[in-house]
Amino acid sequence: MIGKFVGSLFKNPPAAAGVVPQSQQSEVEADDARTARALDQLRTDIRRAGAVLPPLLSSQLRQIEDLLRVVMATIAAQNASTEQRVLLAAMISDYIPTPLRAYLAMTDAERAEDSRATGLFVEQLTTLEATVHDLLNQIRTGAIAELSTHGRFLADKFAAPDSQLRLDGQ
Repeated sequence: MIGKFVGSLFKNPPAAAGVVPQSQQSEVEADDARTARALDQLRTDIRRAGAVLPPLLSSQLRQIEDLLRVVMATIAAQNASTEQRVLLAAMISDYIPTPLRAYLAMTDAERAEDSRATGLFVEQLTTLEATVHDLLNQIRTGAIAELSTHGRFLADKFAAPDSQLRLDGQ
């Protein structure tokens, strides 16, 4: 019984900090690929809608889409958290396309540049754009913190007690 317990402790040793097991890495890559395809679809939807969107909305949507591409690249490069990836995917596949579809379903008069619906959509997009900026900042801050932690590790590991390396006998 005790042997079984002890054996179970060492069969699947925990991954080292920051190292993602291969199976999880494959899932992350598949999720990232789905998110990238959804972002491509969002770009297509925004461009198709461009003719009926007021210029302010069209411009704002394109700016957000460009910023989302920066976030996608940063997430892949910095190995962002699951929460950050989920938020990005939700923005791309739901938080932007859903109100866009609702807006496009309105009459021409309701989609006028000075309409209440346009104002509401602008407000929503402004909130989403601020959220995308915050997400990007979180990812970059995490990378800075990781780099700082690694620097402290190296300093602790390789720093001599009196900050000078000495050879034996000297």
